[in-house]
Amino acid sequence: MLSPASARVSERPGALAPYRFEAAKLLAQWPTRILPLACILGPLAFAAVLRIQSAVPQDTLFGGWVHTSGFAIPLVILGFAGAWVFPVIAGVVGGDMFAAEDRLGTWKTLLTRSCRRSEIFAGKVVVAGAYVVVMVVLLAAASILAGVLATGSQPLVGLSGQVLGSGRALELTAASWGISLVPALAFTALALLVSAVTRSSAAGALGPLVAALALQLLSLVGAGEIVHALLLSTALDAWHGLFAVPAFFRPIAWGMLVSLGYAAVFIGLAWFSFRARDIAGTSPGERRWGRPIRVLVIAVALVGLFAFAGNLGPTAITQTRLERAILTNFRNLTVLQQKDLGRRDLPGRRMRVLPSCRRQGVPTPTRGPGDNWVCYLDVFTSSGAEFTVDYDITLQTNGCYTAEGPPAFIGPVTIRDRQGRRRVNPLFRFDGCFDVAP
Repeated sequence: MLSPASARVSERPGALAPYRFEAAKLLAQWPTRILPLACILGPLAFAAVLRIQSAVPQDTLFGGWVHTSGFAIPLVILGFAGAWVFPVIAGVVGGDMFAAEDRLGTWKTLLTRSCRRSEIFAGKVVVAGAYVVVMVVLLAAASILAGVLATGSQPLVGLSGQVLGSGRALELTAASWGISLVPALAFTALALLVSAVTRSSAAGALGPLVAALALQLLSLVGAGEIVHALLLSTALDAWHGLFAVPAFFRPIAWGMLVSLGYAAVFIGLAWFSFRARDIAGTSPGERRWGRPIRVLVIAVALVGLFAFAGNLGPTAITQTRLERAILTNFRNLTVLQQKDLGRRDLPGRRMRVLPSCRRQGVPTPTRGPGDNWVCYLDVFTSSGAEFTVDYDITLQTNGCYTAEGPPAFIGPVTIRDRQGRRRVNPLFRFDGCFDVAP
């Protein structure tokens, strides 16, 4: 006959039971059932809209190439997804993980079924993370498929003006989505933390989205290297380095460390709150309003602190780095333009270019982000011709820039190739990025 202690051990459901239980609960909810469909149909709808119109999303990287290469479309979608879609997915999945038990009053039932708190907590965290991974992979696959179906698998122009073959472009696009998966998991950890601390499903769902908005605003404040290196938005932009020449990987490594650090801190704080929780709970009024308000006050204080410290540390946005980046970009794009025009002799490969970039109307004209940069390119060709091209530059804190030149000199936004087909004029407006990692 079993002793009471042996009977309790034999009745334990096993370590995998919380994972199976949480997965079943998650998949039974209508938002998590709709989310996979949205991840598939969203990119297809975006590609279909681009297919039937000639306009391009000029305010994003690779936006000018969406009608030229199908691999530009998933990169445009990735830029938008990193800023807004990943936080929404994280909020939908993680925002209700802990708060649902408070809303339904099921904590006592869970914790009296021979499951330890640590097992329940681990089950919720692992299931939420696994679901987000599946959604990001699904969104990436649908985006790549949508781009290829809408435009084709033509070569892609990189962020230094180089032409990437179809195979290489596919590899880098898939790698970019994989890199962005780590910050997406950090947003999921934030949703779990807000859900556990506030005990509010609404706060848990909206928390990552509000954090994403705050990150977008903080990325525009100040030029200091310290604060911007610690933002999750910086980690979401790290994949840009894969498409530059030479490619730079320091932002990727640093962004992953920052994302993993945030995820560890968020999960640790969530566990501390969950472990110390009194299952009997507090009064309904305290549970509904007290905790969310305190969390909101702390969050606002942290955002204010980051904004105040935005100028701390040196800035990696310098004249030298911009000149080096735009020189490579301009030379490569000049060769590409000449090829599109059907010229056999490519003087762009033999020309000499001397860039000179400055900021206008500021005390520090050789450093810092902004839309007031101007770059003058003195061009000397092998035939002895000399001319100067001036570009207006918008330079961001992540090291990416947009250069727009004078149409009177470099031509309109589109040009006709030797067969008379309309093609993008690569020198009219182009994007680029350079390394700003600490």
